Amino acid sequence: MAASATPPSADDARADADADDNAQQPPRLGLRERKKLKTRVAIREATYRLIADQGYEAATVEQIAAAAEVSMSTVFRYFPTKEDIVLTDEFDPVMDAAIRARPAGEPPLESLRSVLTQAAAAILADQPAEMAQRSRLMLEIPAVRARMTETMAETSLLLSRAVADRTGREEGDLEVRVFTASVIAALREVTIYWAEHDQKDDLAVLIDRALDTLKGGLAL
Repeated sequence: MAASATPPSADDARADADADDNAQQPPRLGLRERKKLKTRVAIREATYRLIADQGYEAATVEQIAAAAEVSMSTVFRYFPTKEDIVLTDEFDPVMDAAIRARPAGEPPLESLRSVLTQAAAAILADQPAEMAQRSRLMLEIPAVRARMTETMAETSLLLSRAVADRTGREEGDLEVRVFTASVIAALREVTIYWAEHDQKDDLAVLIDRALDTLKGGLAL
């Protein structure tokens, strides 16, 4: 007769739970990555200060570099255009990891709903002034809005890979691409709507409303 297995202790259970939590955490950044992030943040913060002081068009890349205490070549290495400084953040890889960590079997739209509303809340909690200024620039500056459309297309492709992996579909599957592009387009309109209404509404609630609009016609 086989010996009975020893039941796990409370300490073992806690250790397993901690291991599960750690497995879902994004990897820690190394020293080089932290330095890059610090530089990116410094450039972005300098840009927002200059724009607040003198307007978007008047703020030059040369001024931005000086305010961030970096060279112009460093600015362009991190951000190919001035619009990218305004629009780029560090949330795309976080969202990708968060989607992949959602419960198995959860409908893709609900996974994206959870991740996008949580991301909006996190950005507003961490960078409220930047988020407000960014949305106003999207509304007021045609070049920023045009570049936003391009960067959101890149985000859509990133999310389509995660959605495809979760659903067992091909990354290039037309339905997957239409699905994620529709969600990202809805997010774009939410951002513009929020800015048009002086950012008075709860952004997460607006995202919920937008995805409810899509829910009846989008399914994977």
